[in-house]
Amino acid sequence: MSKYSNNQQNQLPMTPSERLQATYKKQYDASRQHAYPTIQERKDNLEKLAQLLENNQQRICDAINQDFGGRSANETKLLELTPLLGSVTYAKKRLKKWAKPQRRHVGLAFKGASNQLIPQPKGVVGVVTPWNYPLFLALSPCVSALAAGNRCIVKMAANSQNLCRLIDELVSAVFDDTTLAVIPGTSAREFSSMPWDHMVFTGSAATGKVVMEAASKNLTPVTLELGGKSPTIIAPDFDIATAAERMTFTKFLNAGQTCVAPDYLFVPEGKVEEFVKHAKAIVGSRYDSVNNNDLTAIIDEAAFNRLTTTLDDAKAKGAEVINLLNGDDRNSKAQKIAPHVIVNPSDDMIVMQDEIFGPLLPIKTYKSLDEVVNYVNERERPLALYMFTNNKATQNDLLFRTLSGGVCINDSMFHVAQHDMPFGGIGNSGMGHYHGIEGFKEFSKLRPVFKQSSMTSKIILMLAPPYGSLFKNVTDLMLKFRL
Repeated sequence: MSKYSNNQQNQLPMTPSERLQATYKKQYDASRQHAYPTIQERKDNLEKLAQLLENNQQRICDAINQDFGGRSANETKLLELTPLLGSVTYAKKRLKKWAKPQRRHVGLAFKGASNQLIPQPKGVVGVVTPWNYPLFLALSPCVSALAAGNRCIVKMAANSQNLCRLIDELVSAVFDDTTLAVIPGTSAREFSSMPWDHMVFTGSAATGKVVMEAASKNLTPVTLELGGKSPTIIAPDFDIATAAERMTFTKFLNAGQTCVAPDYLFVPEGKVEEFVKHAKAIVGSRYDSVNNNDLTAIIDEAAFNRLTTTLDDAKAKGAEVINLLNGDDRNSKAQKIAPHVIVNPSDDMIVMQDEIFGPLLPIKTYKSLDEVVNYVNERERPLALYMFTNNKATQNDLLFRTLSGGVCINDSMFHVAQHDMPFGGIGNSGMGHYHGIEGFKEFSKLRPVFKQSSMTSKIILMLAPPYGSLFKNVTDLMLKFRL
């Protein structure tokens, strides 16, 4: 359906609300009339999405760059286009296997009958996305949902409207909106209150609670990806220079505006100076100044001001704040902030209270790993936990004494790029997950189907009233042998 109404007398464009309601109605009806799209239809939808991305890479990069006010096309290709295309290829190759009905065992009392689970598409999926990875976080859930046979409507962030309008144009050109639609200008309140068959929200924990409350009124199941403060731990056995090289790469991608970015770092006592020395040399070799084109801008003035306030607060409260680049620490006009480390922050500082979402890295020290475990466990469960250690006992100790959405050992963030691993949070960092087969299952209802046999039916009917000695003998046997 076009974004324009065909039955209005004056042919005025639909408002975003009108288009949302009309598209939802069409997807709802289609999902009930054609509940199980064929495997080939699903593969065709995934391939259309992949070709849309492949054929419009530069336009997509330009739109994201415009929304950010400065983001390298190389970063967009690395962080958004590449993993999306990889996930499509991965899903297409395995889709037939994922969708195959699963045989399940029957109890001894039901010999001759059969059980199976059929992955049933849930129906219409609403996807609400943030601005930090506007393409990937909009379409990655759609890959899983389309593979599972669903239909999707996407609401993108207000800070991503150039990309949103472009993706709307591209999607409308190749997809019927009974399958996939991106609708610019929709209200977050209206979108989250729709009676979706499933809803995905990526954003802050505070907003996630509002979304979940709205969804509860329609008993809509939700997948929440909420972020949080993901800790990074360098164990005493691990080489400091190697850890600095690896984790500063992921930390400062997208200027730290990443839900799974390392949020704060623990290093052994006495090794802070060594880490800072290496970090300064490494980061300085990647970005020659705060004006470097490969350094992503902060998304808007409000976020820029929040981060500068966070830096000023840390300085005022006694932390050592170190610019990892030579020259200016910020460019207000371009809304860029140089990568910084903040040494020995106290817990009353802003930088240790909220998710940073910027190129600032607090560094804390420890004497024993017990201190680290206690510190992490006293706080909300993070979306990710990162550890650098080659000692298997230490790996297991940190792994099984903490809780988090995901874990990387000897690197950070790359667990999200694994197509055969689910991505999701726990507790305050979210619920549910997608990617790979777990994403397929997230957007499916595993529908149990029991098929009775004539032989089993005769046995079962022995248990029908009136209850007498035969009933007692049969039930006694069932209880004795736990059938």
